[in-house]
Amino acid sequence: MPKITSISTYQPPYTLQQANAEELTKELFYAKMPKLERYLKVFENGGIETRHFCVPPEWHRTNHSFEERNDLYIELATQYGVNVIQTCLENKAFLSSPISPQDIDAIIFVSSTGISTPSIDARMMNKLAFSDRLKRIPLWGLGCAGGAAGVSRAYDFCQAHPHAKVLVVCVELCSLTFQPNDFSKSNLIGASLFADGAACLLVCGDEVAIETIKPAPTILATGSKWMSDSENVMGWHIKNNGLHVIFQKSIPTIITNWLGPFIEQFLMEQNLYSEQLTHFIAHPGGKKVLKAYEDTLYLSSQKTDISREILRHHGNMSSPTVLYVLEQFMLHEGKVKDTGLLVALGPGFCAEAVLLKWRE
Repeated sequence: MPKITSISTYQPPYTLQQANAEELTKELFYAKMPKLERYLKVFENGGIETRHFCVPPEWHRTNHSFEERNDLYIELATQYGVNVIQTCLENKAFLSSPISPQDIDAIIFVSSTGISTPSIDARMMNKLAFSDRLKRIPLWGLGCAGGAAGVSRAYDFCQAHPHAKVLVVCVELCSLTFQPNDFSKSNLIGASLFADGAACLLVCGDEVAIETIKPAPTILATGSKWMSDSENVMGWHIKNNGLHVIFQKSIPTIITNWLGPFIEQFLMEQNLYSEQLTHFIAHPGGKKVLKAYEDTLYLSSQKTDISREILRHHGNMSSPTVLYVLEQFMLHEGKVKDTGLLVALGPGFCAEAVLLKWRE
């Protein structure tokens, strides 16, 4: 089965304590949003201590056009993507020897926080020595589900092409989408939750011979689920001045009532129950989202400890976040014969699930 042989993540340069983010938001929204003091409690109750951003806090004190934001997105997404690709292909924690970009057969680029044609993968190819026969698969608009979806599509590609080496690259710059003149509750929640990040992993087909240092997770199966008429659960309103977040408070309830049966059915198709999973690799959409996972799948809180740690120190970075969680399992937790379920949710409304088993 296709296997994940290496992974890397990137920390953007500007770190902000959650208390400081709350103060900045209070400064920007003061006297413009009713019940602001009550709503600001989401900063204190969200389980986040620090987040990392591509721009300094003072950048948000002045107005920026959609064009300016998007130009910066293209520049920095390319830069961060190149960084995580290089680290992934040279990562001594997983690989016995480096892999050349020239040897990569396909690249899946995942993002939802900016717009670029040609897509960012083409721009990254100008910075690294990829083959000009490289297959490009850009995925846009999957939001928080994008990281898991990228892994699933890499699995599909390697099933069809067992000699293939595929990179999945996720870059999100959520801070560039923050709207200081949008005084909706959704925007305030987004300001308390979202952050910037980038991640890359390498998926190899069955007939690729790469020596790894640690046991590697193989991908046994993937599953997707879509909810009809749910466009207003999560996503963007695209307006003249940029991307405005859509974020319904019903998401934890949806997880409990809708995701649980899907995951149960998906596992049953693999002759498994949730109690048999060694690891639960959850996209930490938020504190309430993690609790909903535990409730609907009857998991102990220990099963979401690593997801909770990533949320605490990085916030929700949209698509790459679940790969930050996976990286920790690959570095410290995964042992031969362990099973893991990687899960993420996103706009659509949709869910992506990936079943993993660690092997030599």
